[in-house]
Amino acid sequence: MTGSNPMLIVRALFGLACIGLLAWMTLASFFSPLEPHWLREGLAALVPLAAIAALIWLRPLYRVAALILAAFALVGVAWLAIPASNDRNWQPDVAALPYAEIDGDRLIVHNVRNAEYRSETDYSVNLDRREFDLSRVRSLDLFLIYWGSPLIAHTILSWGFEGDQYLAISIETRKEMGESYSALRGFFRQYELFYVVADERDVIRLRTNYRGEDVYVYRLDAPREGARLLLRAYLDAANGLRDQPQWYNALTHNCTTTIQHLAKPFQRRSWLSWRLLLNGYFDELAYDIGALDRSLPFETLRQRSHINERAKAADQDPQFSLRIREGLPRMSESPAS
Repeated sequence: MTGSNPMLIVRALFGLACIGLLAWMTLASFFSPLEPHWLREGLAALVPLAAIAALIWLRPLYRVAALILAAFALVGVAWLAIPASNDRNWQPDVAALPYAEIDGDRLIVHNVRNAEYRSETDYSVNLDRREFDLSRVRSLDLFLIYWGSPLIAHTILSWGFEGDQYLAISIETRKEMGESYSALRGFFRQYELFYVVADERDVIRLRTNYRGEDVYVYRLDAPREGARLLLRAYLDAANGLRDQPQWYNALTHNCTTTIQHLAKPFQRRSWLSWRLLLNGYFDELAYDIGALDRSLPFETLRQRSHINERAKAADQDPQFSLRIREGLPRMSESPAS
């Protein structure tokens, strides 16, 4: 059997790289803010047509490569220059940016969302001002929400305070009126980043009781000081969005990779794993590195952590957060100070 031809491998890799760059440029052009719409659609069509023409007429091939790289640089610079904005016609549930005032251990959070839902799309938004004592943080819980493929989940963190107060924060897209989420569009600067700071009766009950998504909750093995620092990092990031809006990115700046970014300065474990990208396995990753209770086999822990039935039973109960945690592993324990 003869060995592989190195030049064939190089050419195959070159071809794949060119296809990848051309695909990205086509989609970036198609999803750009250029108006009228026919202009961006025409530009998106021009990218592959120009590449085909170059392959037919231009020789040697390194000139084609140079042309593609130059076009990629041009489109990339234009793409990076698209500004995020706080001035759009937002959906009511994300219209008001949350923000926090922190003075020592005194925490005041404004625009805490506590919506009343009649259905997923029919709701009344209530915004609260809530005060917390950071020295009384006692727990940090991870919610994983599945709406389709088991490979992908939405993550929400929730901080518990002495006195049975909970504050949940969900990193999401900030959608405009009439806009819906598209995983493909999420890669191309279509949605601003938004921190939903909310009561669990809002942000968790919405998913269990109205969207019918599968929700799991786990108590994280995090020291109190680490939980406090992470909460401050979250709120500092939320505050920053008031002055400097940012783009959501489905790969690099999403609900899970942002946790890794914010927690990195003070985390005790390495979370680097492919399971940050296929975050449907995020709970398995947390279990493997010792961030979850390991007194039970993982599958047993996961089965017990499913809270949909508890959430439906609790529904309007003011003690919603306590009831969804009843009987779950480690929920009665507090981390070290």
